[in-house]
Amino acid sequence: GRTVGNILSATEWMLPSPATQVHTISVLPSHSPSPAPQFAFSNLTTASKSSGGKGDQQGTPRFDVVRDDLLHPLANGNKARKLDALLPLLRRRGATDVITCGGCQSAHAAAVAVHCAEWGIRPHLLLRGEQLDVPTGYNLISLMFGNVTYASRSVYAHRDEMLYEHAKKVAGNSGTVLWADDIVRDNLAVDEETVLENDSRRVVIIKEGAGTVQALLGVMRLVEHLSCLSSFHNDEEVHIVVDAGTGTTAVGLALGAVCLGLHWRVTAVMLADTLERYQEQEKSLISDFKGLCHEDCHHLVGTDGLVHWVDRSSPRRYCLWHA
Repeated sequence: GRTVGNILSATEWMLPSPATQVHTISVLPSHSPSPAPQFAFSNLTTASKSSGGKGDQQGTPRFDVVRDDLLHPLANGNKARKLDALLPLLRRRGATDVITCGGCQSAHAAAVAVHCAEWGIRPHLLLRGEQLDVPTGYNLISLMFGNVTYASRSVYAHRDEMLYEHAKKVAGNSGTVLWADDIVRDNLAVDEETVLENDSRRVVIIKEGAGTVQALLGVMRLVEHLSCLSSFHNDEEVHIVVDAGTGTTAVGLALGAVCLGLHWRVTAVMLADTLERYQEQEKSLISDFKGLCHEDCHHLVGTDGLVHWVDRSSPRRYCLWHA
């Protein structure tokens, strides 16, 4: 049967372990005239369910911070999670090159560059805007590990066409171009020895933000891991709040919770699009996931939305690294 547990256990992963650090922030009662709350910090990374206890005083308001920003020295966070199941699949399907796109400081593009380089796949990045006078942050990482081309905003507005045209140039006359979605959906296999013998390129396009069904699996793997920690009990109504760019991570968290029988609620704070577009993306990803699982999870995932999408009350702040 294609149950979620079976799918996760049979998947080849990019990350050696789904483990992540979980830091708990407790809000302590204030004993001073000042209304400002006091906070206490604890690390529940290694606390399993069998250890009992939650690591803080019962009844104390608290929230947990999943520190996926510590997964990798250069490329981490939900960007690495979304590549966790995708990159091994692309390599098994004979991918020689990967092409993706993002903003000038795209964390997704940097993650693709770093992890593709680690897995022996040539990364090609189309970045929106102009080259920086002094590269910093993710832009610097992209330049270090990937083949970067800058695209004007007018060209970038037509992403699919831009990606495909660039992929054809990379593939050359003897190469092939595929979309990652097609490989996942159609299970397109290739004899890797034939690829090496012919010295032809097999170029795979990953859409901006890696919004594919295979990207959901890495996030669901995280949910399975978190459910084994003492601060995330099966019978507890956990409320997850996540920043939403493409919305793929939020959908993966919600799908993982539903399919693993967890009473978790996922709220996604919208960043880059309208509510209608996020809901369309959610429906599309859920439909693709049902196809991946065939009939086995259809009774678990209904037609109603799984994610609670909310507007952002204040702009997100960006912090750039300086060399």
